[in-house]
Amino acid sequence: MKLGIIGLGRIGTIHAENTKLLENVELVAVSDIRIERAKEVAEKLKVKKVFADPEDLIHDPEVEAVMICSSTDTHALLVLECARARKHVFCEKPLSLDLAEVNKMIEAMKKAGKILFVGFNRRFDRNFRKVKEAVEKGEVGTPHILKITSRDPEPPPIEYVRISGGIFLDMTIHDFDMARYIMGEEVEEVYASGSVLVEEEIGKAGDVDTAVVVLRFKSGALGVIDNSRRAVYGYDQRLEVFGTKGKITVDNVRENTVVLTDEQGDRGSKYLYFFLERYKESYLEELKTFVNNVTENEPPAVSGEDGKMALLLGYAAKKSLKEKRPVRLEEFER
Repeated sequence: MKLGIIGLGRIGTIHAENTKLLENVELVAVSDIRIERAKEVAEKLKVKKVFADPEDLIHDPEVEAVMICSSTDTHALLVLECARARKHVFCEKPLSLDLAEVNKMIEAMKKAGKILFVGFNRRFDRNFRKVKEAVEKGEVGTPHILKITSRDPEPPPIEYVRISGGIFLDMTIHDFDMARYIMGEEVEEVYASGSVLVEEEIGKAGDVDTAVVVLRFKSGALGVIDNSRRAVYGYDQRLEVFGTKGKITVDNVRENTVVLTDEQGDRGSKYLYFFLERYKESYLEELKTFVNNVTENEPPAVSGEDGKMALLLGYAAKKSLKEKRPVRLEEFER
């Protein structure tokens, strides 16, 4: 499969580098508004074509599929252009911060008969996939409680916070998708509470930096998500499913498994510092899956509808925080 990538920031560069690890994909074109950055990546990875204008990449006849890794506010226009050009699309989350735009994107790609795959990479983490498999096999019985902890080692730049859509649409959106994925059912009600405890400027930007979200699934099962923008000990990513037959958990990944024991007790290595290290393997598995979905003419493993549902849960959490009440998903026009 011949692939083009738009946007060569941290995530776009990871995807570009990962194409070189797969035998059944060729990166033939890259595009970034910072043309020198695009040329730098192209030279390093021996990519033939470099475009300043992403639409030129999209309409290049050699490009069969496009990975959109540019800023969120560009996603809708680029996906719609890909639909017009009849190109398969991998789009980083979120598809858009606007539900009407998301619906247009999904419909346009459906009419074009092409795949729209959304970049929720945590689904492809081997630890979380084992939990998913265990739940599907009934190894914990009927799930009653899902717990997700997701805490960053440090807040993002305040400039990013101002345009990100807020913690629920930027950070928790991964956890919303993970909740649906692990439990295999939809959420019907959301209650969110949040505070500004980490950085005053985040509050001035109209956001919170510490949050807890309670989910009620259609079966009556409950989910609890806790988020913080600063965990001084590193990237904190944990999950537990508790059910009628027991529980299954995922703990943090550390730099190594060495433990030193002395008169002060046990001392182990640090947690991996951020998502680039923690989820390195998942990005490669995600790309493999996208390529296979396209080449085997399969439905996308993470669809536009999945992206839409995670966005709706983010909307519900924001509304709940503002109105200080539980919010049902049925309150939103789909």
